[in-house]
Amino acid sequence: MRKIIFSAMALILLVSCGDKKTSDNSMLPDSSGNISHVSVVLGNDLWDGSVGEAIRNILGTPIYGLPQDEPMFSVSQIPASVFSGFVTKNRTILKIVPNKEAGIKYVDDVYAKPQKVITVSGKTREEIISTLNANADKIIETFRNVELTERLRQMSKSNHTHTSIEEKLGLTIDFPSIYRIAKESDNFFWVRKEITTGTNNLMIYTLPFDAITRNDSVVNQIIKVRDSVGELYIRGRQDGELKANGDKIESYMITENAYTPFHGETIVDNKPTLETKGLWDLKADFMGGPFINYAIEDKINKRWVVIEGFAFAPSVEKRNYMLELEAIIRSVKIK
Repeated sequence: MRKIIFSAMALILLVSCGDKKTSDNSMLPDSSGNISHVSVVLGNDLWDGSVGEAIRNILGTPIYGLPQDEPMFSVSQIPASVFSGFVTKNRTILKIVPNKEAGIKYVDDVYAKPQKVITVSGKTREEIISTLNANADKIIETFRNVELTERLRQMSKSNHTHTSIEEKLGLTIDFPSIYRIAKESDNFFWVRKEITTGTNNLMIYTLPFDAITRNDSVVNQIIKVRDSVGELYIRGRQDGELKANGDKIESYMITENAYTPFHGETIVDNKPTLETKGLWDLKADFMGGPFINYAIEDKINKRWVVIEGFAFAPSVEKRNYMLELEAIIRSVKIK
């Protein structure tokens, strides 16, 4: 009997401990912080020296595909001695720990949730810098994924209720209700949102499977497709007006040929995807900006699903507008 009682008490204690751990996690406060902002925790002496320079070079990497250089992240430095209270709640934190074995750790929800804390340690400044540089790509990717997820979470609070995209294209995609459908056809949608200085835009359309072939000219194929789609659907403000000689003005969206597009491959909705970034402008007009184009290989339905985000936001930074568009695109689910 004593053994049974002891076993029962041990079980209760074990369950209680497990509940306490879950409860502790659930008691964490909500994280905070602006989109694309990282708090860097280290002493002033390290921040003002070579370690700080290495961190600024990594987190301040210019984003490819924007008209002007903009850093991947904005950064604020916090000395370890004052890292407490509200400042620990930032969503993305990079901690530098000197005089410890060299290494790097990625931990979730340490002081708040959701939160990602990356800790880099080293016995010397050289070890810390070496670890930072060796893991630069992963650090950037980790923080960017956090920000994409957070931006989508924020936007999901007021998701749109349009049904025609799913009905016509056989896919779902999440974007805020503030976006409106500006133009649609059987296999094309232009969705846009008014912003302070312009618009944030999405194009969603499908192509036959043989419209894009994976070879050395795939970038040129994608540019040719997007230019033809732009000519068909995205017309300029002066389009159709008469010139002095009586000819009609033709104004439509094209790819800026003076800027070499970035091209790579990624995964969207668990499908191989061709990613292209570059600049667009309007023929015979003075409008332009960055775009990000995803051509998703939909083998099951024998087609390509193309989703492109492009921003028109003159005189302001465009980093977070493009991050929002990328988050929306990555929410797509193809049926």
